[in-house]
Amino acid sequence: MRGIWLCMALLALAGCGERVERFGGPTMGSSYSVQYLPTAKSPSPQRLQAEVETILGELDRQFSTYRDDSEVSRFNDLPAGACQAMPADLIALLQYGDELSSASDGAFDLTVEPLMNLWGFGPQSREERVPAETDLIRERARVGYRHVRVDGSLVCKDVAAQLDFDSIVAGYAVDRVSQRLGELGLKDYLVEITGELKAVGHKADGSPWRVALEVPSGERERTVERSLDVDGYGVSTSGDYRNYFEEGGQRYSHTFDARTGTPVRHKLAAVTVVDRSTLHADGLSTLLMVLGPDEGFRYAEQQGLAAYFVMHEGQAFSTRVTPRFAELFPDAQRR
Repeated sequence: MRGIWLCMALLALAGCGERVERFGGPTMGSSYSVQYLPTAKSPSPQRLQAEVETILGELDRQFSTYRDDSEVSRFNDLPAGACQAMPADLIALLQYGDELSSASDGAFDLTVEPLMNLWGFGPQSREERVPAETDLIRERARVGYRHVRVDGSLVCKDVAAQLDFDSIVAGYAVDRVSQRLGELGLKDYLVEITGELKAVGHKADGSPWRVALEVPSGERERTVERSLDVDGYGVSTSGDYRNYFEEGGQRYSHTFDARTGTPVRHKLAAVTVVDRSTLHADGLSTLLMVLGPDEGFRYAEQQGLAAYFVMHEGQAFSTRVTPRFAELFPDAQRR
């Protein structure tokens, strides 16, 4: 599902050299793909695919909210005051989520699943609708990153909180897969998982991997706005363009501000972040999307982030980049 939520698709523009190998498949409710240049020491494509899918299967068993037997689903079913032993990956992502929450004064939050379900965007949703105020008050009482704490290998909660890692787990998966490919001897590859990606090295013709950033151009349509030469960076986009509903003339997106308990209502349509860590790019793109075009841009500038903003301007769109983005991609090609 997460790949469907991206407002701007990130498309790898691969070369046509015969040496490029490719494989992919379904994962996390969407799909993944790997493109790479084999070396004399690299394993067979079958071995590489098995290695990648082992990592993805492991993460799915920990983080999927669509599996009743996943670690996070079992935690979400626990009552207030309960604790559960968790694997190191999940604890590390929870702690990173807490860092983002603290940095944004609670705008970013991994405990918003009750709100997503209430508004019709979560794994336990029934319909997309504006909830009654009494229901909103009830569910907001279960939301807030300070209600969940880490105690050694245990994760505990003081209310019936529910975790959802969709805003960061795909980026983490890209980093895990990328690291493993490097350990197996690959030097030139591109990994994409549910729209998050990382490119390392070059294509068969020696040119960099090129990533096309698409922007909205109409009702749930997209066009390529510019392309980036990427080497050693992760790229992540968050947006409201493809997953929303309208009621009473008001547009409601799937991106929630945990401070208000409601979908964001600013004019930021999408934001792309480029970072050495795809995990960081993934989480930061969500954080900036929640903060919006003004507060988010100020935050990105202060933190030195490479970010690309797309704003609603009536029936059209405008774009804006941070100084760090312009520094990394001074020759970014426009269509």
